[in-house]
Amino acid sequence: MIPIKDKNPSRSFPVVNLSIIVICSILWLYEVKLDEESLNLFIHKFGLVPSELFSNFYQLFTHMFLHGSWLHIIGNMWFLWVFGDNVEDRLGKLRYLAFYIISGIGAGLIQTFVSFLTGSQDIPMVGASGAISGVLGAYLYLFPHARILALVPFFFFLTLVEIPAVFFIGMWIIIQIINGIITLPFAGMGGVAWFAHIGGFFVGYKLIKLFRRRAYNW
Repeated sequence: MIPIKDKNPSRSFPVVNLSIIVICSILWLYEVKLDEESLNLFIHKFGLVPSELFSNFYQLFTHMFLHGSWLHIIGNMWFLWVFGDNVEDRLGKLRYLAFYIISGIGAGLIQTFVSFLTGSQDIPMVGASGAISGVLGAYLYLFPHARILALVPFFFFLTLVEIPAVFFIGMWIIIQIINGIITLPFAGMGGVAWFAHIGGFFVGYKLIKLFRRRAYNW
């Protein structure tokens, strides 16, 4: 399922959400310009390499602004565009930024734990997926009944369907969990960091309860 838009208008302009999209896009264009050797060095320095985490702790932050392919960056930024503005609107600018970063760090730590369990601790991880999964967890908690217009496969075709957020995001996290379990024996070969998605989602779902806007903004 591919989200097209949500029918859940925001009351404010999503400055932070848009800024994250712009920063990730600029960094991706920088990555594209690098030759293969320079790109590998860049990814190993600023991606999250679990075996190097204790000496390069900054990677928990930097990895969430890098991406590995055009499909990776486009998919992540599109999901962030569709769902992030409403979460920012509810939390406020600075609170949303803190929520996003903490979700990404939490996702990175969970994926790091799984990497050590599966012997894939030397494979670098990049992507905003973990942080964006946290945003999806927050969206599910805050707006479970919001309507999502999505492209849904129907036999050999794609059709537009309006789906409640609780169903769309619920199906999304179920797919992440299934894929994570199925691919766990092959984690040493690299691929999608499914447990960053899973971990980020549950971190965000829990964290949003602490970050909800009270009677003030910051």
